[in-house]
Amino acid sequence: MSNGRYAMLLVSRYIRRMSPKTTCHEFCMGVSRAIQKHYLNPLIPSWNREERLLQLSKHPEERMTASAVVYSRLRREVWLVGDCHCLIDGAYFDNPKPYENELAAIRAKEVRRQLGEGVATETLLLHDSAREAMIPRMLETMQEQNCSYAVIDGFRIPEHHVPVIALGFQSHEIVLASDGYPFLRPTLEESERLLMRQKQDDPLNIGAFQATKAFMPGNNSFDDRTYIRFQV
Repeated sequence: MSNGRYAMLLVSRYIRRMSPKTTCHEFCMGVSRAIQKHYLNPLIPSWNREERLLQLSKHPEERMTASAVVYSRLRREVWLVGDCHCLIDGAYFDNPKPYENELAAIRAKEVRRQLGEGVATETLLLHDSAREAMIPRMLETMQEQNCSYAVIDGFRIPEHHVPVIALGFQSHEIVLASDGYPFLRPTLEESERLLMRQKQDDPLNIGAFQATKAFMPGNNSFDDRTYIRFQV
């Protein structure tokens, strides 16, 4: 199981068990403790646990990392912790990583260079060598994790990078989604249709929409995706 998937399961379990009175601040603190608990396995000697935390503080790429978009029914708020997005009555809100566009542009430039040298699109889809070209820069930007941008990774979340969207007491239609849907729409069907159009028109994701990875053969998306729509 990948670090990201394991983190997602831990975050999901925490949300299911947390009090409905939880504030965004309490969520950020509590979910971070829940992840960190799994770094500090009591079966590991204490000196080794401290060494492990020091290692993770220096190497964010080794942490269990996830994002979450949360709706608090009691507080009538939406919290964007990490790179996720939402629609509220058709109005769009997101919280992208600050370096994502830069990394995607580095990869797109390398893809175009390779295509210009005669490398086939199918070859790049099977082995995204252009992604490897941006990995050093990506590792550099990850040093800013939970500094210049927020994620859930077991370390303190900078809450000024967590948008909190307050809702009025009238009825609302809300869509919460992961960034695996680059074009978020009021229905799942339309969001999926635009994703499939992107796959058909630009499977390498180097055109008007650029991403840090392509559509791998056999996959119907370039990234994990979650979508939920409801009314309150």
